[in-house]
Amino acid sequence: MRALVVVGVLVVFALVFVGVALVRDSQGGEVAAANCPEGWPQADMVLREAKDIKINVYNATDTVGLAESVADDFAGREFQVKKKGNDPQKKGIEGVALLRYGPKAIGSSQVIQAFFLGKAATQYDPKREDDLVDVVLGDQFQQLATPTEVNQSLVDLGSPQLPPGTCAAKAEA
Repeated sequence: MRALVVVGVLVVFALVFVGVALVRDSQGGEVAAANCPEGWPQADMVLREAKDIKINVYNATDTVGLAESVADDFAGREFQVKKKGNDPQKKGIEGVALLRYGPKAIGSSQVIQAFFLGKAATQYDPKREDDLVDVVLGDQFQQLATPTEVNQSLVDLGSPQLPPGTCAAKAEA
C-alpha cells in the first residue's frame, strides 16, 4: 500500500514537471522570430515533403539533356519542377551539384541535399525572396540517390543550420 502511494506521488510529480516544461519551452519559432533584429531575413527551416518543394534544374555540364532527365526524375518523385535547362549563370560546377537558395528555402534545400548524399555545394543568398531551390548539376553528377539512401542521408544531415545574419521564421502550426 505504501509503495502505491509513493508511485502515485511520483506520477503526479512527473506530470507537473512535464506540464511546466512544455509551458516554459523557449525554443519555439515564435520566440526566435520575435527577437530577430530589424532587416534580418527570416529563414524557413521546415523540412518539407517533396510535393511541397519547388525547384529549378539546371545543367552546368557538357552532357546534352542532363537537366531534362534529372528534372523528370525529380518530377517523378513529386517535386514541383518549375524550370529546366542550361544554367543561366553559365558557370561550370566541378562537383556533384550546387544548390542555390534563399531564406524561404533553407529547409527545402536540406531535403534536396539528401538526394546528393550531402555532397552538393550550397550557395545561400539572403536577398533571394522566392522559395525555389536551383539545382545546378556539375561534372561529377552521376545519379540521384535511391529513396532508402535519401532517408539515411536525411538522418545523417540532421536539422538545417541557420545561416549567419538570419533568424528562424515563426514555426507554422
